[in-house]
Amino acid sequence: MENAKVQEILEKQVLTVAKAVEDKLDDEISALDRLDMDDLDALRERRLQQMKKMAEKRSRWISLGHGEYSEIPSEKDFFAAVKASDRVVCHFYRDNWPCKVVDKHLSILAKQHIETRFMKINAEKSPFLAEKLKIIVLPTLALIKNAKVDDYVVGFDELGGTDEFSTEELEERLAKAQVIFFEGESSLNPRSGSQAPRSVRQSAKPDSSDSE
Repeated sequence: MENAKVQEILEKQVLTVAKAVEDKLDDEISALDRLDMDDLDALRERRLQQMKKMAEKRSRWISLGHGEYSEIPSEKDFFAAVKASDRVVCHFYRDNWPCKVVDKHLSILAKQHIETRFMKINAEKSPFLAEKLKIIVLPTLALIKNAKVDDYVVGFDELGGTDEFSTEELEERLAKAQVIFFEGESSLNPRSGSQAPRSVRQSAKPDSSDSE
C-alpha cells in the first residue's frame, strides 16, 4: 500500500515536471521565430529526452527506497544503502523526544526530496558504526555523499538550539551541505570549517566520550 502511494507521488511529480518543461519549451519556440522546422524538431527532441532521463532517474530512486523515511535494521544494510545512493541523510537515534522531533521533519523532507535517501538507524544497536563515524551526541544526522560522510548535523545547535525548529530550517541546512537539491541553494554560503569527508569504508578510532 505504501509503495502504491509513493508511486502515485512519483507519477504526479513527473507530470508536473513534464508540464513545466513543455510550457518553457513553448515560450522558447514562440521567441525563436527564425528557427526552421528541423531546428524546432531537434529542440523538442532534446527536451523530451531530458524528461525521459529524469523519469528514469526518479524510478530508480524509488526502487532504492527514496521518497520515504525508513529504518535500517542493521549495520550491513547501512553500508549497502550508502553505496547504492549518491546522497543519503542518516539519522542516528535513540528512543527519546529529540529524536522523535527529527523523525517528524525527515518524514516530510523524504517525500519532498526524492533525489536523496532518508533513513535512520538505532545508534545503541549499532556500536561498530557509531564508533566508526564518531557518533557522540544523539540525535545526529550523517550527511553522506558518494559513500562518504561529508558533514554532520549534531543535536539542535545549528537549528536554533531548540526542538521548535521548522522543517524549512532543517531543509536549508541540508541544502547548504548539498545533500539535497534546493531552489534557494545558490544563495546559501558555502560551508566553512567543516570536517574532511569520512569514508564509511575506512576504519576510524572513536573518541573516548560516551554517547548521550
